[in-house]
Amino acid sequence: MRQATQSTAALAKGALNVTEDTARRIVSLTDRGPFGGFKKFISRGSMIDMAVGVVMGSAVTGVVNAIVKYFINPLIAMIGGKPDMSAMLSITFNGATISFGAILNEVINFLLVGVAVYFCVILPINKLRDVTAAALAREQEDADEQAGPSVEERTLAVLEEIRDELRRSDRGPDRSPEHS
Repeated sequence: MRQATQSTAALAKGALNVTEDTARRIVSLTDRGPFGGFKKFISRGSMIDMAVGVVMGSAVTGVVNAIVKYFINPLIAMIGGKPDMSAMLSITFNGATISFGAILNEVINFLLVGVAVYFCVILPINKLRDVTAAALAREQEDADEQAGPSVEERTLAVLEEIRDELRRSDRGPDRSPEHS
């Protein structure tokens, strides 16, 4: 912790062109109270992962929406005649409209988005992970074969040699193996 504070102080000193003592004071201020808590929170790995996930999620949302809007909905229009069912199955009473077609439309869009995400994002990523895992496993097996016996195997071999040597020394030169 002290080493991290010293390196942060060196960075602050260089960036602000201040004396070392002033740089240490600045760093000590940011390590206490709400600033220290915020500093720990923002530099946490899970926070960065979450931020990257949000950015990537919004990018994937655009791709998935484009797939649904420009590919899947036109396919539905070719088959059913209308890509949008919001005007169908609606009841209007006293100026209020209940549209079962709009609800059905959103449910179908939800399912289509789920299908698009699964087949266009999840399935390829899982396939890539499987291929990568298989390649890593092959590399590990090759490394294990080239490395020779493991530490446990070498330890076992040494212990077996010690056991055999002890048996030989217990028998002595004049004792036969049948008597031991």
